[in-house]
Amino acid sequence: MDFSHTACLGGGVIGASWAALFLASGRSVTLYDPAPDAERAVRDYIATAWPTLTELGLTEQGRPDAITFAPSAAEAVAGAGFVQENVPERLPIKQAIFAEIEPALDPSAIVASSASGLTLGQMQGGWRDPARFVLGHPFNPPHLIPLVEVMGNERTAPEAVTGAEEFYHAVGKVTIRLNKEKNGHVANRLQAALWREAISLVVEGVASVEDVDKAVWAGPGLRWAAMGPTMLFNLGAGAGGLRAFCDHFSDTFNGWWDDLGQVQLTPDVAETLIRGVNDEARGDSPAALSARRDALILAMQKATAGLRQDG
Repeated sequence: MDFSHTACLGGGVIGASWAALFLASGRSVTLYDPAPDAERAVRDYIATAWPTLTELGLTEQGRPDAITFAPSAAEAVAGAGFVQENVPERLPIKQAIFAEIEPALDPSAIVASSASGLTLGQMQGGWRDPARFVLGHPFNPPHLIPLVEVMGNERTAPEAVTGAEEFYHAVGKVTIRLNKEKNGHVANRLQAALWREAISLVVEGVASVEDVDKAVWAGPGLRWAAMGPTMLFNLGAGAGGLRAFCDHFSDTFNGWWDDLGQVQLTPDVAETLIRGVNDEARGDSPAALSARRDALILAMQKATAGLRQDG
């Protein structure tokens, strides 16, 4: 499979971020987005992301100007070996664009969807033959966060799944394989579970929004950036490993789980969180906060480069 030329459908934050990463890897990109100012916005995004990609060592083969813009989705995918779809998360829109591009695709091309809220099975309804279509869900922003969740099902050609994984690895991503469909996939469900309890602690008056956030980034979040929770608990029990941990803490965790909060994101709860996060921001703009977030993530990525054995 030849992945030297790629396509991105949709030029919002996710699509522009993917385009920047593909360009950094030395690939050319054709992008389609119907918005009147899409080309300007995407080029601006790439220019902003490029220094970060360079610091990560990902631009040695790349050129930020190796991108063209097509007037239609079908024209965008013509000749592309890998297509990343990032259009709005509304099933009719996705299915319509899949129906449009299918006749224009090279027979060996792989199409991956960035969808976070729709399942692969739902989206396959837009295809006559979805054998080359996979889920390729990133974590935002894709050019900076390594994770991609990859999935095929019984209607997907196995080589499309392995090909997508190989492509993502080649552009510097870390993939996980989803073995069955689940709303929200894996990573979004994990962060949803944590956020539910974070909200519950605020609503119950246990701690402020800022202190709950601080409890994550200054505590377990630092460990989670190194290893996942199950491996960390395995290490936490010393020589006895996870078996000893479970023997010792099963009653404790069962009690905590029984006591976890059950909350809904109602308008009142949302207002409480908004006031709290505004206090936490201390007047900084979203752009300044985003820049700080990206600088911290970049520093962590650089510090851990070469230390991981998988990916």
